[in-house]
Amino acid sequence: MSAPIRVLLADDEELIRDALAALLGCEPDIRVVGTARDGRHAIELALLHRPDVAVVDLQMPRVDGVGVILELGRALPACAGVILTGHAHPAVLRRALDSGARGFLAKGAPGTALADVVRRVHEGQRYVDPVLAADALTQPASPLTPRETEVLLVAQEDRSVREVSRELFLSPGTVRNYLAAVTRKLGADTRSEAYRIAHENGWA
Repeated sequence: MSAPIRVLLADDEELIRDALAALLGCEPDIRVVGTARDGRHAIELALLHRPDVAVVDLQMPRVDGVGVILELGRALPACAGVILTGHAHPAVLRRALDSGARGFLAKGAPGTALADVVRRVHEGQRYVDPVLAADALTQPASPLTPRETEVLLVAQEDRSVREVSRELFLSPGTVRNYLAAVTRKLGADTRSEAYRIAHENGWA
């Protein structure tokens, strides 16, 4: 018998984390090796446990799901990423795929779907909601790079540059450069306006 698929779960809502862990725990070929409360915690646990699959919520404190997938792609390229979201906007799907995620699943999907997606991505396949995939083809892509998006998500409308630089381990000057590029690309006059534009279009 082959070894079970080792899975890491990350969601900032404890109830959802526990429910997903219980759901996957019923599968004989899947083992949950860790649960994380935020994106930074997910990265730390992934480096510790080296899971086969990481299932992460899109919107989490500290580092969002896309940021987690990007970091794991660099540090643990063998770990397949699956993004869960309750906000299944086509632009969000583009961000997820651009990050290197192998699976994209809405939180409202049937309970058995997650285990099936975990198995698929572990075997090297991709899974994307087919309706979202079709819609995404007609939506404009985000003009922001994944790193610019990550910085904007952490900065939001009014967090200080120093706070953002500490959280992302970047210099204040680098953070300012990213935010200036974001504002310019979105045709905004202020960071607050840039964040609003990106959020309304599903780019952040």
